[in-house]
Amino acid sequence: MRCVAVEGLPADPLAAAAMFHGDLAPGLAAATQDLLLVFPPADHTHRGWRLAAVQMLARAAAPRRVNAVASASEPAIASAAHYLEQAPGLTGQYLPLDDAGAGAVLQSPA
Repeated sequence: MRCVAVEGLPADPLAAAAMFHGDLAPGLAAATQDLLLVFPPADHTHRGWRLAAVQMLARAAAPRRVNAVASASEPAIASAAHYLEQAPGLTGQYLPLDDAGAGAVLQSPA
């Protein structure tokens, strides 16, 4: 699985989507291996276009897989990449990762 950092997009969601589709998507659609797109963290206004873009690329690339994460944490990205490599049926997904982590596991009183 090839990790592709998606960087340098505008903060405005419409402008970011336009730049992604115009500049990056054509090259990604021609990929010859599974892809993991790595977006920087963003607010909810970017979720829709990112998910649609990943789904579109996954359909175009089949049977190769295309998934995406949003994170700035290298360990989180590596963990997600490992998980996705072990899940051969998973494609077209956009997974915003929790860079802060889930926190400690709390024991319930017994």
